[in-house]
Amino acid sequence: MLYVGIDLGTSAVKLLLMDGTGKIQKIVSKEYPLYFPHPGWSEQNPEDWYNQSMEGLKELLADCDRSQVAGISFGGQMHGLVILDKEDQVIRPAILWNDGRTGEETDYLNHVIGKDKLSAYTANIAFAGFTAPKLLWVKKHEPENFEKIEKIMLPKDYLAYRLSGTFCTDVSDASGMLLFDVEHKCWSKEMVEICGVKENQLAQIFESYEAVGTLKPELAKELGLSENVKIAAGAGDNAAAAVGTGTVGDGACNISLGTSGTIFISSEKFGVDENNALHSFAHADGHYHLMGCMLSAASCNKWWMDEILRTKDYSGEQKDIQVKELGKNHVFFLPYLMGERSPHNDPNVRGTFIGMSMDTTREDMTQAVLEGVVFGLRDSFEVAKSLGIHIERTKICGGGAKSPLWRQMVADILNIKVDIPESEEGPAMGGAMLAAVACGEYASVEEAAAKIVKVVDTVEPIPENAARYEEQYQKFRKVYPAVKALFPM
Repeated sequence: MLYVGIDLGTSAVKLLLMDGTGKIQKIVSKEYPLYFPHPGWSEQNPEDWYNQSMEGLKELLADCDRSQVAGISFGGQMHGLVILDKEDQVIRPAILWNDGRTGEETDYLNHVIGKDKLSAYTANIAFAGFTAPKLLWVKKHEPENFEKIEKIMLPKDYLAYRLSGTFCTDVSDASGMLLFDVEHKCWSKEMVEICGVKENQLAQIFESYEAVGTLKPELAKELGLSENVKIAAGAGDNAAAAVGTGTVGDGACNISLGTSGTIFISSEKFGVDENNALHSFAHADGHYHLMGCMLSAASCNKWWMDEILRTKDYSGEQKDIQVKELGKNHVFFLPYLMGERSPHNDPNVRGTFIGMSMDTTREDMTQAVLEGVVFGLRDSFEVAKSLGIHIERTKICGGGAKSPLWRQMVADILNIKVDIPESEEGPAMGGAMLAAVACGEYASVEEAAAKIVKVVDTVEPIPENAARYEEQYQKFRKVYPAVKALFPM
């Protein structure tokens, strides 16, 4: 049978067709616009997601035996607020994960309601990108829109609703709303009350691998598919990417070097660190995970290359940086171009170079950008270690993972082995695997991962580099406390 994974990203939707053995048959990508109506705001039109997904599905399925398509599922950008009225019309553009308008609402939740209460209710504290602060913002600034709300959705769940007619969400994506009791996998009655909404405005909750319904008959006809095609709940993009890289079960780790950067640690047991520096979320495999998320990762390198050096030759800029010299750089870069989430939760901090001298070179600066991102990831890695979590190796994915130099830095700075999966398709692959589980192709997500995901290479840490980087990291971690009072400027 064939399975479709839909990765609803921030700049484009990627659609992947996979057979029952995990072999990728075809990939299609469709872009849509991103709107910035005010400084720090970030919005999209959900109708664009649906239209481009439908066009993508038609192109994806054009040359296959459509009678073999059994299931569709999703990975999607998290935290976005999609609100519908009684006629199922979108009330206002979706407010996205990287939107920074909710500073006052986030402060209110963390300091008036209180972090201890938030953590008790949801296992997390408020971050500017989470969904609950966005609801409070709409309630205060757009009361007429707030009054119209009939359904509150996350981005990928809008697609699931349009395709199946089922008002649904999954446990991993719901975990990032600050409305969800992660430990007990249900809506938090206290947070629902704090946000002034009703529980019937929130979706029915499913495990990520559960079928929520079947394809609407009229859409099945339009796409040339059976009306029996199952729609599975899917997962938030990081949980879906973890499934796609086989990061399931207890103690597995995945690092993503995408637009944002994440360190994702799966666990069979629920757990929260005492400072809530890491997100504590439900995982798409039916268990839990801890996640550190930095807002700028590969986007730091993109900014440095595109805007400062004005070049597209990414690999060319790295070719003169010698692996045997890693850990000797005297330049440090704080990768906080859009503020920072884990572990600092500081939307005001910004990127900083420090340590330049008259002999600093272009290569030193490029190296500092790459290292700064990995040092930022290590901040979250250290929190996980403080909880007694022992990690010896990690998978890696995302656009930045294509750089051999950056992969070596991850191995050396974290001093762990870095496994490179055969497929780099992340959330789209994870979505297709979740669809396969929902259709009974595999008995569990763990079984699907064990049979489908293959590691093609492993990067070992170089002891000399790791020792030098240990000293460098201890210097790096002193920079943020020294400069944070300078922001906002």
